[in-house]
Amino acid sequence: MPAVSRAIVILRLLARSPEPLGVKALADQLGLVASTCLHILRVLVAEGLVRLDPATRRYSVGNGIATLARAALARDPFPAMAQPALDQLSSRWKVTAIGVEIVALDHMLVLAISRSDAPFRLHVDVGSRFPALISATGRLVAAFGKWQPGELEQRFKKLRWSKAPGYRRWLQQVAQVRERGYSLDEGDYIAGVTLIAVPVFNALGELSHALVAAEVGETSGPRARRGLTEDLLATARQISGGLS
Repeated sequence: MPAVSRAIVILRLLARSPEPLGVKALADQLGLVASTCLHILRVLVAEGLVRLDPATRRYSVGNGIATLARAALARDPFPAMAQPALDQLSSRWKVTAIGVEIVALDHMLVLAISRSDAPFRLHVDVGSRFPALISATGRLVAAFGKWQPGELEQRFKKLRWSKAPGYRRWLQQVAQVRERGYSLDEGDYIAGVTLIAVPVFNALGELSHALVAAEVGETSGPRARRGLTEDLLATARQISGGLS
């Protein structure tokens, strides 16, 4: 359905843009014919998913998106279970604590977040999307998913890291994750940021979500990091039980 696909990419671009965009800017960035882009925008405006400023003739995301998002989150038990736990983790360990949904090999989606009062924090918002195989969470996906090696390698080559590990080294790290049950990224994805990720499994025993703790700089020593990891694992087991 080309029209549906085009409507989705328009909505995503408007959501990422810090300011409203005109038809030409949208069409140019997405490689669309301007008239096609305009027809889709008119439908999205009529449905309340996009807002048009009549003075500037520029478009931005409409409030109808919020209605859809609230409905989706209301049907998903994970955010409600994860948020109180993330708040406790963030306060106790002075980290940014994040709950994400794993959407196959396409991407992961942030569903819940709690920020500490530490002076340096990772900036990420609910609704943010990341490639599914990136960073610590990506190693979980590779370790606990049933993916073919060729498919993993193809996706891995498209990832962008601050300090990219080689594919063979990454596979070794994935094997370690499978053995110890959690994943660690020490500055590979974002320089100066340590990310610890633990798996959350659904009722079928499949990896469906992950909990992630992000530390900026050297904010904790090895002993504190072990404590944080154990706390994350215990929380993930509790949420997995709730999902089951």
